[in-house]
This record gives sequence, structure tokens and C-alpha cells, in this order.
Amino acid sequence: MQHDFTILEKAISFAVEAHQGLPRKGTHMPYILHPLESAAIVGSLTDDLEVIAATVLHDVLEDTSVTEKLLRSEFGDRIADWVCAESENKRKGQPEAETWQLRKQETINHLQREHRLEVKMITLGDKLSNIRAIYWDYQRIGDQLWDRFNQKDITKIGWYYRSVADAIRELHDTPAWRELDELIGKVFGTRGTVSDTKTEH
Repeated sequence: MQHDFTILEKAISFAVEAHQGLPRKGTHMPYILHPLESAAIVGSLTDDLEVIAATVLHDVLEDTSVTEKLLRSEFGDRIADWVCAESENKRKGQPEAETWQLRKQETINHLQREHRLEVKMITLGDKLSNIRAIYWDYQRIGDQLWDRFNQKDITKIGWYYRSVADAIRELHDTPAWRELDELIGKVFGTRGTVSDTKTEH
């Protein structure tokens, strides 16, 4: 495979502009750090630069003003199809807390039916980046962490992460999936409750 980095560089520039000024939920950190970290994780799973580029772009339809039409015109159907598959129907105009359970169940159902390994790799990069942030922030601020989420029920958040990990279990022999599995256990425990992992710093 030729390593022409143009598509990845274009995706990074596009995502930086799309997410400009947006912070990571509950923090002052630039949001772009999340898709970049997710892409680095996916880069440990594949050398297909279009998959990595799609990971960089995985939140632009959900969280920015970018449209599917624009995404397809800029990056083509292959990348756009993967980003669409990774994007929730956010049901804009409705309170996010009220639609949380429905949206997460739809994601799980979709992943259980999904046959494209590329989509599952993008999901793994996304969710591992998220659970790392959750784990690290829980060490720092404890139960205050959950105040930043639309869903306040820790058991339900744990159910969601465990269900996603199970739906992409065909990646279980990768270090990234094993890290995801380990951190879900550390944060939520085996029964979906927060385990006693907080340490003093």
C-alpha cells in the first residue's frame, strides 16, 4: 500500500476547522484532541489511511455543522459511509438526556448487525479514547465526573460501554480492545457499578 498521507492530512485539517472552538465535554481541552487520539488508536489496528482519516472525522456529522453531502464531496463515499455508520441520530431539538437510552440502544443494535471491520475499528478507537478520559478524570475528581454527562445513572453508562465492547468483540485479540475491556472493568466493575479504583495524587 502506498503511503500517500494527503487524505489523512486533509481529514485532520478539515476536522480541526469543523471542531474549532469546541471543548471536550466538561473540560477546557480542545475537542479535536479526542478524534486525533481515536485515530492514533485506529492507526495501531490498520495501515489503511482512509480508515484512520474516517476516525479523525467520526464526530463531524454528530457535533458540527458539516453535512453528509459536504463530507461525501470532500472525502468520497468510502470514508463518508464509515463516518455515517459511526454517527448517532442525535434527534436535534429534543433534550439529549431524554433520548440517551434510545440513541445508545440504536448504536448497540447497529454494531451487532455491522459486518464491516472498519466501522468496528473506528468505534474501538472512539470508545477507548472516551473510557481513558473517564478513567483518568475519575481518579482526579471522583464522583463529580458524572455531573458532566447527559446520563447520570452510572450503571446505565457501564451497560453501554460493556455492550459496545461485546459488539466489537471480534477485535478482542488486539491490545486496544483489551485495554478497553480492562478500563470498563476498572471504572464500572463487573456489575456496572464504579469500582474502588480512585487513587490519591
